[in-house]
Amino acid sequence: MSDDAPKSAFELAMQRLRQKDKDTDVDARPLTDAQKVAIAEARQVYKAKTAEREILHQAALRKAATREEVELLNETLRRDLERLASDRGRKIAEIRGEVSP
Repeated sequence: MSDDAPKSAFELAMQRLRQKDKDTDVDARPLTDAQKVAIAEARQVYKAKTAEREILHQAALRKAATREEVELLNETLRRDLERLASDRGRKIAEIRGEVSP
């Protein structure tokens, strides 16, 4: 692609990220096979936890009698899913060696 051709938003974002990495002296280290396996395993575990939580949520919704109970259950599910996503991200970052355990 020539430099004078318009770039897509994706290309511009990637260019900025590469420049930011270059400025902060971040080196790209490829993941080892063991890290790839551990990351895939962590994703599967959290996918299962999310599915379990959603099943429990559906069962609780069937028992809910009022709109307030439904809203409370939905809010609780949202918080739980956010926590699980955060935990998953933290676990993957640990596996990659980006943060200490």
